[in-house]
Amino acid sequence: MVQERISVRNLNVLFGAHHALKNISVDIPENGITMIIGPSGCGKTTFLKAINRLLELTEGVKVSGEITVGGVSVYSERNVTEIRKRLGLIGQTPTPLPMSIFDNVAYGPRIHGVQDGKSLDQLVENCLQIVALWDEVKTRLKDPASKLSVGQQQRLCMARTIAIRPEILLCDEPTSALDPTSARSVELLFQMLKNEYTIVFVTHSLSQARRLANYVVFLYLGELVEEGPAAEFFADPKDPRTRAYIDGVFG
Repeated sequence: MVQERISVRNLNVLFGAHHALKNISVDIPENGITMIIGPSGCGKTTFLKAINRLLELTEGVKVSGEITVGGVSVYSERNVTEIRKRLGLIGQTPTPLPMSIFDNVAYGPRIHGVQDGKSLDQLVENCLQIVALWDEVKTRLKDPASKLSVGQQQRLCMARTIAIRPEILLCDEPTSALDPTSARSVELLFQMLKNEYTIVFVTHSLSQARRLANYVVFLYLGELVEEGPAAEFFADPKDPRTRAYIDGVFG
């Protein structure tokens, strides 16, 4: 029995006439890493954006169904900013803000009312420590974030996300733009963070899903084909489409 953190019921998403997600119902377990897998165009990123209401920024999109986080309906909440604060998003390509390393991490807390200098200093240090970036940047916190390597920028974006104390991390292929060494460093961070956060992680890589997943959701052509604990999912898939995807017949 899944102890759910996110519950999705009858989720449908249409972009005009295109039915991108079709009657998706799934419970995302609390804590751990839930991997969303499937071939390109199957609806993985759309599913992620539906959870924190980013689809509302797309003209002509229609979303129906229900998504609850900790028992609270996401689409009934009028304060979208509060929803996105609870649901931190980490994207495919690092997007540091055009400001210093320090200010990138402090930006969110300042918006949400943290103004005390000492509190901000400690918060920034703590977040950079968590993502294993502090030792690399502690002597140049005033430097532009753009001077960091791509791998460092992604870890900075993770620190910026964590700084607003979200309950859930939504990750859209967060290692796809990184070199193998940087990608592995970021994977290790997620393995550490899964004890404190519910992590929903979109990936195009089956090998990455095997390494990181505690739970797996397989989407195909906008439909949820199969889900389950990672060990069971990969060892004994129930649907022939799942087996075909795992075996590389399509993807």
